[in-house]
Amino acid sequence: MSEFFAQYGLFLAKTITFVLAIAVVIALIAAAAQRRRRDNEGEIQVQSLNEHFQDMQHAIEDAVFDEFKLKQIAKEQKKRDKAEAKAQKQAAKKGLDEEPERKRIFVIDFDGDIHASEADAMREEVSAILSLAREEDEVVVRLESPGGLVHSYGFAASQLERIRRRNIPLTVCVDKVAASGGYMMACIANRLLAAPFALIGSIGVVAQIPNFHRLLQRNDVDYEVLTAGEYKRTLTMFGENTEAGRQKFIEELEDTHSLFKEFVSEYRPQLNIEEIATGEVWFGRRALDKGLIDGLETSDDYLFNAIDEADILKVSYEQKLSLQERLQGFSVNLLDASFGRLWSRLSQSRFWAR
Repeated sequence: MSEFFAQYGLFLAKTITFVLAIAVVIALIAAAAQRRRRDNEGEIQVQSLNEHFQDMQHAIEDAVFDEFKLKQIAKEQKKRDKAEAKAQKQAAKKGLDEEPERKRIFVIDFDGDIHASEADAMREEVSAILSLAREEDEVVVRLESPGGLVHSYGFAASQLERIRRRNIPLTVCVDKVAASGGYMMACIANRLLAAPFALIGSIGVVAQIPNFHRLLQRNDVDYEVLTAGEYKRTLTMFGENTEAGRQKFIEELEDTHSLFKEFVSEYRPQLNIEEIATGEVWFGRRALDKGLIDGLETSDDYLFNAIDEADILKVSYEQKLSLQERLQGFSVNLLDASFGRLWSRLSQSRFWAR
């Protein structure tokens, strides 16, 4: 038994020394990397959804059809390709200009949280698209968001406004939810589509704040808020709230709500804004009746139906991992592996077997 503990202690000491040495090296490298400012934090990725849909079709065909049928399909495709090539040659002989480029549909995904965290990535995606898009092209945003902070979603909505200002058709597709700040973004679209049971609306403003003043009083704790300016603070979490402060806070909420209604009315003037700006949400079918959306259709159907007439390109901004983040991931894996080996050795020992 004493021999086992001696071996175990030596092994444990070596393992801890090795892990600590690696951790120190990683920490030093990470600190140096953090001090160095990165010039390029991410990159634009482009995926052809036409090819994606074709790959799915071919996979189904391979599973369903026999070899003879597959050869027929390939033969028919060759005929179509040959006919298109012949038509292009005839047009060239007649001295006609090259055929106009096919319409492009640029697709952006936005999955919103309370802070509209994806707005920064969307800014890069929109900038990339605007560098190439023409007025005959189209931008489709697949948007999902229950809303969040006003200023965050205001910034995200401003990115979609950039597309409208360039006279590029903007279509927003909502498959699940576009409420509050999500609808603020969605209403900018030239065409707004939603699935039949997607949640739409919530044109309202809400604010919640707990107050612990009486709890602090019961425990003889004083809390002071010092401000310069009558309305620098209206409601607080720990101080004693006044009726004047409460009324000012409500006034600010009402003003924010008014701005929200004005914004929606600007892009969807056909709406009876006072009827729908109550903070309610509606399923897609009811939202269509009220004019909140323009049609019932999922994003999948909308894009799938366009593959024959347009090149569909999914555009995304992929964040690059910093050296520090990569090293952190490496160090976690290293620690897992080291302690995994230690646990394996201990579990196989005679001591643990007993």
